[in-house]
Amino acid sequence: MLAAFALAGCGALLAAGCSPPDGAGAGPGDAPPGTTAGSAPPGASGGPSASASVPPPKGGVTVTGVAAQGLESPWGVAPLPDGNLLVASRDKGTISRVDVGTGAVTPVGKVPGVAPGGEGGLLGLALSPAFASDLMVYVYFTTESDNRIARLRYDEKRPAGDQLGAPDTVFRGIPKGLIHNGGRIAFGPDKMLYAGTGETGETGLAQDKKSLGGKILRMTPDGEPVHGNPEADSVVYSYGHRNVQGLAWDKDKRLWAAEFGQNTWDELNLIEPGANYGWPEAEGKAGKPGMRDPVAVWKTDEASPSGIAWAQGSVWMAGLRGQRLWRIPLAGTEPVAEPEAFLAGEYGRLRTVVPLGGDRLLLVTSETDGRGSPEAGDDRILTLTVR
Repeated sequence: MLAAFALAGCGALLAAGCSPPDGAGAGPGDAPPGTTAGSAPPGASGGPSASASVPPPKGGVTVTGVAAQGLESPWGVAPLPDGNLLVASRDKGTISRVDVGTGAVTPVGKVPGVAPGGEGGLLGLALSPAFASDLMVYVYFTTESDNRIARLRYDEKRPAGDQLGAPDTVFRGIPKGLIHNGGRIAFGPDKMLYAGTGETGETGLAQDKKSLGGKILRMTPDGEPVHGNPEADSVVYSYGHRNVQGLAWDKDKRLWAAEFGQNTWDELNLIEPGANYGWPEAEGKAGKPGMRDPVAVWKTDEASPSGIAWAQGSVWMAGLRGQRLWRIPLAGTEPVAEPEAFLAGEYGRLRTVVPLGGDRLLLVTSETDGRGSPEAGDDRILTLTVR
């Protein structure tokens, strides 16, 4: 267990999310990440900033402790201001609080209306940018009819298991399926809410701008389109995605996203407003006019990417089928070196990566999601230092 573990500067931003079954759906693959904004849409990519410090080609990972264990189908994670964690269980539809000092896991409450099945259930978590005053926790979850986003008030003064208020649905109508439900949500540097969605195995949804499937969405905390979105009356921020599983911003406020590929290539993408990321007409670095190529790609058995985080000049990406943590060192928008793998096969499937500031990360395993081989203690939240 981890003793006296303090999470400084976590804020409400994290990339928590879900991932498809090791390439389930329209094919046997998986994929990777995206960018952000102020009141206008998240910024354009551009090259390395003048102040950018280039990370070394080779990095390192040290597992420093276990913040929690014995978790069932953990998916989204939200660090609280006091340094403890909220964790979503995909299949149980519940949220629990983890005391990182003792490892104690306490029930917070159940989210009404969650309908688990396949890759659906209670997925991403994010704290309101005004959490200190409104105590709102945002959740992305699957219902009997759709995927949607709601917010619930968290009152830790109430009895354990009864600390969530009634859900206030802020956005509904995202397509649902047994696979490719997306699920990652995060508040960006602009304090707008971003959500990664999947095309549910219906590949045509990704290129249909009127569909919410296979997209990255950008909305106000109340679920409304944001001034500066590519289309004024739409929350669609980028399209042509297969199944977005990770969202993270770098120090220059660029958005990165991870998503599953199909048969050949998983992807890490730099996200620009209005851009088309190709699915299903392109997979990997296809070089097709009008479509954005990924910054990095992996064979589908090496990744099946899920959550991502930015730390120490690199994107860190969890692999489900690949069972490893990938480091992608970047100078601005360009890789410094080939992606580097850590922890390969040591902890099984890896679901979510959470930045804690500086060189510290949380890493969530995913052995109890129906596709792993759980052992005693699974699932776990590991604490890491990285370089």
